[in-house]
Amino acid sequence: MQLIWFRQDLRIQDHAALWHATRSGNCVALVILSPEQWQQHDDSPAKQIFYLRQLETLKSQLHQLNIPLLTKHIPLWKDVPHEMLQLCQRLGIDAVHANIEIGVNELKRDAQMQEKLEKHQIPFELYHDQTIFPVGSICNKSNQPYQVFSAFKKRCYELLSIGLPQCYPAVAKQEKIELNLESENTKISALTYMQSSASDQLQQLWPVTEDYALNILNHFVDSKIQQYQQERDFPDLNSTSRLSAYLNIGTVSIRQCLQAVFRKQNGHFHIDNAGQQTWLDELLWREFYQHILYQFPAVSKHQPFKSNTQKVQWRNAEQDLHAWQQGQTGIPIVDAGMRQMLQTGWMHNRVRMITAMFLTKNLLIDWRLGEKWFMQHLIDGNLAANNGGWQWCASTGTDAVPYFRIFNPITQSQKFDPNGDYIRTWVPELAHLDAKKIHDPYAYPQVRKLNYPRAIVDLSLSRKRAIEAFKAI
Repeated sequence: MQLIWFRQDLRIQDHAALWHATRSGNCVALVILSPEQWQQHDDSPAKQIFYLRQLETLKSQLHQLNIPLLTKHIPLWKDVPHEMLQLCQRLGIDAVHANIEIGVNELKRDAQMQEKLEKHQIPFELYHDQTIFPVGSICNKSNQPYQVFSAFKKRCYELLSIGLPQCYPAVAKQEKIELNLESENTKISALTYMQSSASDQLQQLWPVTEDYALNILNHFVDSKIQQYQQERDFPDLNSTSRLSAYLNIGTVSIRQCLQAVFRKQNGHFHIDNAGQQTWLDELLWREFYQHILYQFPAVSKHQPFKSNTQKVQWRNAEQDLHAWQQGQTGIPIVDAGMRQMLQTGWMHNRVRMITAMFLTKNLLIDWRLGEKWFMQHLIDGNLAANNGGWQWCASTGTDAVPYFRIFNPITQSQKFDPNGDYIRTWVPELAHLDAKKIHDPYAYPQVRKLNYPRAIVDLSLSRKRAIEAFKAI
């Protein structure tokens, strides 16, 4: 009997570990739920709800394949190896199959698991599934990992031109197996999330199932990708794929995304338009940050990629931090983004950069506080991507924006939300203002009393303060 351990890969199509497991014999599936560990990792309630809802659909899909699914509540990952060994011995498991996870704690857990299982002659087979290329495999001529995205991307393009990674074949239905798992299943307190009103709202905003995620992917590639380069930075337009939450829990695979991009080229690496190339580059940014997380694990331990930036003297400004967290900074585009995240679990990527740079440069508040807040509220919170994005904005990371290049949020707002429609959606106190005044309302003498705060910081003076803070190191 083979055990397939599902983690951040809740699907049955194009699933490396599932395909290999079913090739080795009859299978039973396992999902370990660890809400206490998730909390330590700052996973948001929105993300946990989303995961649990998709888990219900996975159970139904596996049932159609005659693969029984066992769910176990193991609060902390340090206890997983021992519990897994006992489970394998009770069920008579010949081998355990899973897809590789690249976080420091995940790698430590799996190394301990492999050691414990193999002492009892139970192989623990791990497969690359979350990335286009196996982590650690993209290196320069000196066999060192790339630390700059442009060089990393160039190497990826060379490899993709040789051949795109293929999706795994569909899994065949297995014969029914007699296995009583009732005594093994445990009731999970986190499942009460699914009954909450927040869950109802999230269900409307973020439907689950593989078919839904694939429909989003196909609709984006067929209808939006050609305009993606021109429209992706405008938060009021529905022009991005919005696949990040589905990629993050593995409802759709990175290989399926690549195959969809080049479907019209019959699976050949041939770029026809700028939108196609721009979205591919975004997928490679995702890839890059995962490779960085694996090759430079210090970034997952609250350390800056550029070690000298550890000396930056960040401000201890709790009131400013709270205003930013709640979308009450007096900078409309910043407040719109923060409120969108609080209400929906998601924020447009351009606005993520604006809000992050405002916190780290204009408020000169430690990027780690912003990174944590995002993880605690995003439905697509991903350690590698979130850390990479925050360190980019804070000028502490790989390919970091130079510290003296600081977004002016008002200028960004005027450029990417020219009519103010995004701001009107999320900052209704300003909805009555015209397209000129809405970006910086108190700059106009005729705008008097508003139920909206004045800016908590002078953008020009705070820019100078940030530059001086970075010069000091």
